[in-house]
Amino acid sequence: MEVIAITLGLMKAQLGWAAEPVGEASVYKSVEGRDLRLWVVKPAGWQAGDKRPAIVFFHGGGWVGGAPTQFNEHCQLLASKGMVCIQVEYRLIPKKTEDATPTRCIQDAKTAMRWVRGHAAELGIDPDRIAVGGGSAGGHLAAFVGMVEGLDDPQDDASISPRAQAMVLFNPVLDNGPDQGWGHARVGERYKEFSPAANVTSDDPPAVYLLGTEDKLIPVAVAQRFADAMKAAGVRCDLHLYEGQAHGFFNHKNGDNRFYEETVAEMVAFLASLGWIEGAAPGSR
Repeated sequence: MEVIAITLGLMKAQLGWAAEPVGEASVYKSVEGRDLRLWVVKPAGWQAGDKRPAIVFFHGGGWVGGAPTQFNEHCQLLASKGMVCIQVEYRLIPKKTEDATPTRCIQDAKTAMRWVRGHAAELGIDPDRIAVGGGSAGGHLAAFVGMVEGLDDPQDDASISPRAQAMVLFNPVLDNGPDQGWGHARVGERYKEFSPAANVTSDDPPAVYLLGTEDKLIPVAVAQRFADAMKAAGVRCDLHLYEGQAHGFFNHKNGDNRFYEETVAEMVAFLASLGWIEGAAPGSR
């Protein structure tokens, strides 16, 4: 255990992580000479034979930064309510690369989802109740694995679905198009291939969407357009707007934690409405 702790400490320092992920680490993929990990937080009383709901979180950072620690507190909270919670390390876009698109990020996100579903029995997870969550660019990855076909890692087992059954989206990047979308400079004319907003269909999972009205990256009009498209397709999309709040307003330890608590309360209420968990978030206002 001491060797593992030292290894994780060195990895954290090398990658510039401000904290360590909570939970048990597993390697879900080896690529480009490195192991990619995910961290699993199990509820009290967990047993391998359980069939619990799960949620897989993807951190933000514009596809070029961030760490799988952003949702540490969310994982601990939801685990206290009986869910198995997972945070994913994925490859970032290197600063010097010919491929500036988030393809590698998407590939890893899909591989991680397949790994979780493929290991559902040993993780005590119901493979038909796996949600995704994410913030900003991580919200893009969450929505992509929930909604969009394609951009799979060719090494993946395609017989295992990467699709989620619910989405928890914190100021997510859903539109990469030229009309107020974010990331268009990276994806260019391929924006329809990358944008969840361009791939809304009637079989998409239900979503809760949390956004500040003063987000300079994601205009309210873009969020409303997405929510309207989902509803037009017959898919539930609960859009919650937070007056005067900027990008990243939902993060833990942001200010007095008011908006962390409020957004967590909406996350819990959404998952409870699906029948996956019970109760309200502690400390919600």
